[in-house]
Amino acid sequence: MQDVTNLAFWHCVAPRGGPDIYVTEYFRVHPESHLERFILDSIEQNPTGKPVIAQMIGNDAERLALTARQLHDYDIFGIDMNLGCPAPSVCGKECGGALLKNSNRIREIVNALRPVVKGTLTLKTRVGYESPDEFDRLLDLFATLPIDGLSIHGRTVQEKYQSLVHTEKIAEAAANLPYPVYANGSMVSVASALGMLRKTDVSGLMIGRGAIRNPWIFQQVRQALSHEPVFEPQRRDLLDYVQQLFDEVGKTIPRYSEKGHVQRIKRFMNYIAIDIDDGAFLHDIRRIKSANAFDQVCYRYLDQDGTVAPEPETEGKLFCGFKELAT
Repeated sequence: MQDVTNLAFWHCVAPRGGPDIYVTEYFRVHPESHLERFILDSIEQNPTGKPVIAQMIGNDAERLALTARQLHDYDIFGIDMNLGCPAPSVCGKECGGALLKNSNRIREIVNALRPVVKGTLTLKTRVGYESPDEFDRLLDLFATLPIDGLSIHGRTVQEKYQSLVHTEKIAEAAANLPYPVYANGSMVSVASALGMLRKTDVSGLMIGRGAIRNPWIFQQVRQALSHEPVFEPQRRDLLDYVQQLFDEVGKTIPRYSEKGHVQRIKRFMNYIAIDIDDGAFLHDIRRIKSANAFDQVCYRYLDQDGTVAPEPETEGKLFCGFKELAT
């Protein structure tokens, strides 16, 4: 996730289990673009010991191919092309999810990338732009593309993150495409992750927002699949996580300011603090203005006995559909 699942986050999730493969924030590609230094840092300073896939976003096939060549000067496992970002600022430039309206352009991009990508070439998509009924057309397209895998966020672009996940579309892709399919969307706990696997029979899972809230989720899912006891984080475990995250985020700010540091950590805390003590934790976090206040609020709510709820108590704009997924 752009500006969130970055190098600072990688430093925090890796010692808590971490995924098998990491994907960078997306490199913005256009005729005047250059590789962003802050994303390259996550590749060059990769603290995880795991493979890294470089993600790109754009619609200029020639420039995307050039950028892919440049990225292969770094230690990457492959290239992932973003066809799923729903941000209006991205779709308005006919990039990200807006590309789902243009099958010919998608084919042109993949055909330009395939000869230059030395590792895996994968796509990240949604099930349509306006309607999941578009997925049959997209599935026909994806089946003929020379790619190595497809990650599917099970919503349309216009649904953003506020609908149920169309698991039947992901399952259809997993059953019919000639390469691995990975599921994405609303996995915030072991129950919702296992529910996604059960409903789709995919080759693997791609988890974003759920891992910000619960950095242990990858370890927990592996434990559940291996029939091992599943780790249950305590409040003090969460306190250790947010303290490390605060420190790591501070290291990534080029021209450090305390105000900027506090504002950046709030991007993460919107996911982490949700529903703790009936929303009181998040309410207080959103009003802090200093590092000292952040520390005080976190200690007040987390330096105590008790486990962390495996899922948010309520569904809302940040987390939606996980209860349906888990049933």
